Amino acid sequence: MIERRLFEFHFENGTSEGVFHAVYAYRNSDGGFGHGMEPDTASPESQPLFSIMALETLDEVGYLTKEIILNDFMPYFESITTEKGGIPWMFRPKSTYPCEEHFKTVKEWAALSTTAPLLGILEKYEVEIPWMKKAEQFVWSEFERIKDKHIFCYLCVPRWLTFLKHTKSQDKAKKTINDLKNYISNNGIICEDKSDDGWGLYGKPHCLNYVTSSESILYPLFTKETIESDIKVLINRQKDDGRWDTWYGISEGTKLEWAGIQTLWVLKVLKNYGRIEK
Repeated sequence: MIERRLFEFHFENGTSEGVFHAVYAYRNSDGGFGHGMEPDTASPESQPLFSIMALETLDEVGYLTKEIILNDFMPYFESITTEKGGIPWMFRPKSTYPCEEHFKTVKEWAALSTTAPLLGILEKYEVEIPWMKKAEQFVWSEFERIKDKHIFCYLCVPRWLTFLKHTKSQDKAKKTINDLKNYISNNGIICEDKSDDGWGLYGKPHCLNYVTSSESILYPLFTKETIESDIKVLINRQKDDGRWDTWYGISEGTKLEWAGIQTLWVLKVLKNYGRIEK
């Protein structure tokens, strides 16, 4: 339903309020979001990542406000903050609902991929709360610690960039962004084999995974020819039924859910580059 309402918002003049109601259907009484918001698990428990996804989605459609962040989100995030100052990526589900294997063994320690975008959104909406000080120290220390790990993940890097774009420490941010550019350019991260079935999916990113529009921070990293080439290949990968597929999912049902997520992502990218016919 979230993808449907987002599609309406981006392509059919739908309202941000519709997206809000779809997102909040996944909200729990503790303020976190669960219930399989991401198809990897159907368990109802609140998950940090799902709560970040909810925050990002409301921001995407312009529904998010400073008041919503402080009243509806921060009490949950503060309640799960670790001693290091960051929030975990996920928690191991306590229920017996189906889930991917990595959920059952996930390390429940503070993570850059959730703490960084949360801080970035707080900065964007000019929120100033004591929680941010230690969290920011954690984020900078993580950037230094992990270096080029996880840059293959096209879901991690944009979340890092949310923080780097909005942090007040722009000198540090510029250096980190330059490091990211070097890592992506020089480590064989981009999948050059466009015939690979996994091209553009997890672990085998193409340039559009990092530059979803010409406004992306990493846009100067790629030539216009490279971007245009990847757009053409992406268009050609559409299936006969209209979807853009993914190999991922623990069942045929969740594979369809992921295909819906992937299809919406592709359509937004194509719209950003002026390739959607009116």
